[in-house]
Amino acid sequence: MAIALTKSNWILILRWIPELIGLIMNGIYTLISSIGIPNVGLAIILLTIVFYIAMTPLQIKQQRFTRLNNLMQPELQKIQAKYKGKKDQVSQQKQMDETNAVYEKYGVSPAGSCVQLLIQMPILFALYQVIYKVPGYISQIGDRIAVVAEDAEFVTYIKGFVENAGDANLTRALLEGSTENIIDTVYKLNSTQWATVLAETVGKSFADNLASVHQYISKATYFLGLNISDSPWNIIQSSWSGKHWGLMIGAILIPVLAWGSQVLNTKLMTNGNNNNNSNSGSSMDATMKSMNTTMPLMSAFFCATLPVGIGIYWIAGAVVRTVQMLIINKIIERESPEEIVKKAQEKAAKKRAKQGLPPQKITNNAHLSTRSLAADEEEKAARRATLAEKANRQMKESTEYYNKNAKAGSIASKANMVRQYEEKKTIKKK
Repeated sequence: MAIALTKSNWILILRWIPELIGLIMNGIYTLISSIGIPNVGLAIILLTIVFYIAMTPLQIKQQRFTRLNNLMQPELQKIQAKYKGKKDQVSQQKQMDETNAVYEKYGVSPAGSCVQLLIQMPILFALYQVIYKVPGYISQIGDRIAVVAEDAEFVTYIKGFVENAGDANLTRALLEGSTENIIDTVYKLNSTQWATVLAETVGKSFADNLASVHQYISKATYFLGLNISDSPWNIIQSSWSGKHWGLMIGAILIPVLAWGSQVLNTKLMTNGNNNNNSNSGSSMDATMKSMNTTMPLMSAFFCATLPVGIGIYWIAGAVVRTVQMLIINKIIERESPEEIVKKAQEKAAKKRAKQGLPPQKITNNAHLSTRSLAADEEEKAARRATLAEKANRQMKESTEYYNKNAKAGSIASKANMVRQYEEKKTIKKK
C-alpha cells in the first residue's frame, strides 16, 4: 500500500525549493545505492558539489566584485574625507550621490556581494526540511520504514513507547499517530532509543522486520557514526551522559570544522586586497568586516544546533568553495584591472538597456583610474622631485645673475662675499 509521506510545510509558493532539492537528492541516493553505498551523508556531499558547480558563475562574479571594490577604494576614500564631519542632510545626500556615481562608473551594484548569500540561505533552509524529513524525499528509505509502519501491532507499540519516552522530537514526529507519521517517528529514533526498542520487541511478530529496518537505517542515515537527522548538541549531551567519548568528539568537530572552513573561505574571498581597505573606514568595508567576523560564528552555531546533515553540507560546501576560489583567483589574476572594469561596465550597460534606461553617462572629471595606490604615490613622489629640481635650478640661476650684476659695496656683493666664505669653510671641513 502506498503511503503519503510528510514533506516540507512551507507555504505553497516556496515549497518547490525543498521539492527540487529532495528530487535531486533522491536521484543521487538512488544512483549511489545502485553501486552498493546507500548513505544520505554521501548524497548530501554529492548534492553540495553539484550545487556549487552550478554556482560557479556567481563565485566568479563575487571575486570580480572584490577586485573592483579594491579599485574603487581610492575614490570612495576621497568622498569619505570630503564629507567627514558633515552631518547635515544636504551633505549626506551629496555624499550618497557621489558614492553611487562611483559605483555606476565602475559598473558595480553595492549589493553585488550579497547575491550569493541571498541564494544560499533559502537552499540551506530547504535542505534542513529535506534532512529533517528524509523519508518523505528519499523514496527507498520511506519504503523500507513502511514495512513496519504498516504493521498494526508495531503502531500500537511505538505509540506507547513515544508516550513513555517523553521525547519532544518523537512526540512532534508522531503528532496524531497516523501511519505516515509513524514513519517519521521511526526515522527519528536515536541510537539509545533504537537499542531499547529492539530489546523490548524481541519475539514479537514484527521483530525481524524491525531489525532489518534498523540495519538499513543505520547504514543509510549515519555518517562517520553520527545520525544525520540529530543535532551535534543533542549528540554531545547524550554522549556525555553515556560516556561515548568518540561520538562526542565527532559531534564537536562538526561546528569547529564549519567555523574553520568559513574563516578560510573568507580569507580566500578577500585575497588580492592590496589597498589596505581595512583602514579606509567606508561603510561597505565596515559591513564586510562585520560579516567576515560574524559569518564563521554563525556557521558554528547553525551546525551545532541543526541536524548533522546541515553540518556535512556546510563543511563540504566550504571545501568545494576553497578549491573553486583557488582556481578562480588564479584566473582573475590574469585579467588586467582595465579588463575587469570594462566587463563590469558592459554588463551594467546591458542591464540598463533591458530596463529601458538610457546608457550611463560618465563626466570627463570622472576618469577611470585603475592604478593602485602604490602607483599613485610613486607618481606624486616623481612630481615632487621634479618641482624640487626646478626650484633649485631657479635659485641657482638667480644667484648667478646677482653675482654677475652686483655692484662693489652693495648689499648683494656683501651677501656674495659671506656666501663664498661659508662655502670655503664647508670645503675645508670636508
